[in-house]
Amino acid sequence: MSKKMKTRVLSIILAVLVVVVLPSCGLLGKKGSASEKDNRRGEVTGVPKRVIWQQILPQEMVPVKAGTFWMGQADEDIAFSQSSLNKQITISEFYMDKYEVSNNKYRQFIEAVRLGEYTYSTPTTLKDAPTFDLNAVLPDTTVWNTSFTYHYGDPLMEFYFDHPAFDNYPVVGVSWEQANMYCQWRTYHLNANDKADFDYPPFRLPSEAEWEYAAKGGKEVAKYPWGGPYLKNKRGCLMANFKPGRGNYIDDGFAYTAPVDVFAPNGFGLYNMSGNVAEWVLDSYNAVSGSVTWDLDPRYDDPNEKRKVVRGGSWKDIAHYLETSTRTYEFQDVKTAHIGFRTAMTYLGRSGSMDVSNNRRRKK
Repeated sequence: MSKKMKTRVLSIILAVLVVVVLPSCGLLGKKGSASEKDNRRGEVTGVPKRVIWQQILPQEMVPVKAGTFWMGQADEDIAFSQSSLNKQITISEFYMDKYEVSNNKYRQFIEAVRLGEYTYSTPTTLKDAPTFDLNAVLPDTTVWNTSFTYHYGDPLMEFYFDHPAFDNYPVVGVSWEQANMYCQWRTYHLNANDKADFDYPPFRLPSEAEWEYAAKGGKEVAKYPWGGPYLKNKRGCLMANFKPGRGNYIDDGFAYTAPVDVFAPNGFGLYNMSGNVAEWVLDSYNAVSGSVTWDLDPRYDDPNEKRKVVRGGSWKDIAHYLETSTRTYEFQDVKTAHIGFRTAMTYLGRSGSMDVSNNRRRKK
């Protein structure tokens, strides 16, 4: 028998095995007609031929796998606030923005509101588009003057948000309320333009617990996102954009904010979890919230509390505020030159078993 003939015979045999043997072993994972026959006999096997759900990883987000960690104080409580007592908790898997939301990404939101165009064709979601007032979503560019006393912030007030030179810098001058509006728009933007059969979970601000877990980068206890306890690496370079000393803002390379993709990422691949801009999170502020929240996916939500938690420290803050455990707050309608945000998304899947294939961006 010729070599070509042998190859053809082997191919036929393999094809028969795939068609006959594998389905009988259930290895192809198909519902098949057997379940339909069982249904017709009165058995309950579930609705056949359901769409297989596979959640995409949105662009420039990273997966944060489930885990247990010690939330709370990682060093001396120099403020004597006693608001960050240690507590072991578990966090379910979720997605988080690799970078802080930049001026240019926030500008896309504003342009969509300005034009009233949230889709590029027929919407692929049954949900109604959100409605926003343009003036309500604009960042306050005057914060570069109003946030500081006797400070020459005019150049930044004029150019920081509008000029292309700052497109990749973190947006500031946005309140907690505006950050949530951006999340609403981004949710509709994805679900209305994606071709998936089901809507994806909403984008949202991360909870305070999620933020701290993500900031630690996979370490159970970490003073800073890079581990710690030092602020410089082996080459003597500062690891974040902050205020290294009194009157000294420039030793880290930037007098004000820095581009969202500078400085080394932490163990989860997240940039600037400490420094650059502090970040709004979902929780209302309560100095003793750790004692009343659950130890699984905790979130303190009080609609009557106008103070919202801010994490991570900023370009104008001393090192204490860069610690992963330091808690502070701001009122939800306040806009400043040092607070921005990043978004998160709940992962839908079997608890504790995020598919590694979701770590990469898949084609839609």
